[in-house]
Amino acid sequence: MIVDDFLCWVETAKAADRIRAANALGRAYVEDRFDERERRVAEMALACVLDDSNSAVRLSLAKAVASSPKAPRGVILTLCDDQLEIACTIITQSPVLTDDDLVDLAAKGSSAQRVMIASRSRVARPVSAAICEIGRAPEMLQLLQNPGAQLNAAALSRIAARAGDDAEIRNLLLERADLPAAARHMLVEKVSQALASSGLICFAVGNKRAGEVVREARENAMAIVAGAPEQRDLAEFAEHLREKGSLTPAFLMRTLCVGYAEFFAEALANLSGLTSRRVRAILAEGREHAVRALIESAGFARDISPLYVECIMLWRKQGAGPATDINVASALVDWARTKNDLSDSAQSLLDLAEKIGIEQMRLSARQYAARVTDQAA
Repeated sequence: MIVDDFLCWVETAKAADRIRAANALGRAYVEDRFDERERRVAEMALACVLDDSNSAVRLSLAKAVASSPKAPRGVILTLCDDQLEIACTIITQSPVLTDDDLVDLAAKGSSAQRVMIASRSRVARPVSAAICEIGRAPEMLQLLQNPGAQLNAAALSRIAARAGDDAEIRNLLLERADLPAAARHMLVEKVSQALASSGLICFAVGNKRAGEVVREARENAMAIVAGAPEQRDLAEFAEHLREKGSLTPAFLMRTLCVGYAEFFAEALANLSGLTSRRVRAILAEGREHAVRALIESAGFARDISPLYVECIMLWRKQGAGPATDINVASALVDWARTKNDLSDSAQSLLDLAEKIGIEQMRLSARQYAARVTDQAA
């Protein structure tokens, strides 16, 4: 009788009255104001509200039940597919929605609905993974901006692969300490490709020089990734670069010259097949002939292996960590000047080492000037 009376009343009630009634009915239900029999009747009345042609009535109901775990599941799921404002009220708040519900909704729903899911106060890993797999840039951007979104390494890598061309997404990814090194490299490659295809750069410096600039910038960025203190997946990163064909003699010379010994060791282990522990022991304590044998076992030609051996010996003299007393790259160039039988490949590596030495010299000068200025202030 209550439902019958309600149905008769809503047929003629004004919209403002129906809005108030829908909200009151929803609040009464989630606040447990009914006994068991009355709750069943109230559920039928709520189901009738879902058919109201006035969206303001349905929105009023959504606001009443959105944040309650006691809201009827059927009502909640129906409101999720209503107009955007109504759906947003439910999707962003309702604790009734399970992770499975949200994964299904992400799969079948619209981009706007996925943005709503991504903005919930907590987004579990399976839900985040679903959005990363099928969502567009706006949904993935919302996930990255949401501190309550749980994103594992696989999800972050997927975002980098699918939306790394978006500058805002790329910047948010690069700010994360938990971004896998391989994903960082992927973003570097995207930037490099954009630079390489830039007509302005090619016009300004010429196609050949532009290619050299982009290649050097890419290798320098990869080296920075390899040496980043927050990176702990160096073995995986080395494998990733090997698969990409990026563990080149020039790149590894750069990492060695700037003192990224941890990554250099992992790269040698990957290329030689030896364990990381064995490689580290040889690099730290092995005699010169053992170090050279290690370098050549990693695929380095005999005409360039002495350069890596000498660089390693210079670092031993210098001690662990970045250069403070000597510029290792410049010291390597000075040592090589005494050799008269260098191959073209070795000379190319020395040219690179000289550039790195100059970069380090200028960096040291800027750091010194900054210290002097700070002390004088």
